[in-house]
Amino acid sequence: MPWIVPAGDGCVLNLRVVPRAARNGVAGLHGDALKIRLQAPPVDNKANQALVEFLAEVLDIPAGRIRLLSGATGRHKRVALSGVSAAQARKALLADFGF
Repeated sequence: MPWIVPAGDGCVLNLRVVPRAARNGVAGLHGDALKIRLQAPPVDNKANQALVEFLAEVLDIPAGRIRLLSGATGRHKRVALSGVSAAQARKALLADFGF
């Protein structure tokens, strides 16, 4: 399965999240997931909140358009984006970070 798939009016991302990183950013591909590093710790839902804020900033969309589908307590997460095509999301996530 690819790390990004079209779905309805948006797309679904398969992510591998690494909390407590030195800085926030896209770290490349990890199998069939996009690896994202976050400074936030994985306690009290802080890493999930940081992930939503990071994606909203990079994709230039409101945080309300980002929904965590699965993986709230794990590192592998599926995230739904509404109003953003798979091509737009791929370009924003990869191009801005040198991939």
